[in-house]
Amino acid sequence: MSMASEFKDFISKGNVMDLAVGVIVGAAFGKIVDSLVGDIIMPIIGKIIGGLDFSNMFVPLANIPAGNAGTYAALKTAGVPMLAYGNFITIVLNFIILSFVIFMMVKQVNRLKKAEAETKPVTTPDDILLLREIRDALRK
Repeated sequence: MSMASEFKDFISKGNVMDLAVGVIVGAAFGKIVDSLVGDIIMPIIGKIIGGLDFSNMFVPLANIPAGNAGTYAALKTAGVPMLAYGNFITIVLNFIILSFVIFMMVKQVNRLKKAEAETKPVTTPDDILLLREIRDALRK
């Protein structure tokens, strides 16, 4: 079997295509969550806490060069090593929201599968039915 035909067989399996679609949708969903956290949730939390800007919460680990604005973006561009704990808080919040949404999706899918399994009639295989007939005939 040639490598091209093996690859074709591999790609044509449904699980591979499902995985590809899941990765693409997941990447897009991750961007949505990043925007939700960075553009909506963190500014609201910052306002509630007292006007804090989480993107500018950092501790420089070296001297700040003269002439820099002192913002996280400017210092990062200048190559100053920093402990960016505000960015870390934002990313942890992204993870928590994304994990919760995925948990809710999996929970819903499991509930739908369970409901489908309950409504599906249970059919006994033919070989079991035949064995039952033989058992009942032997009892007589």
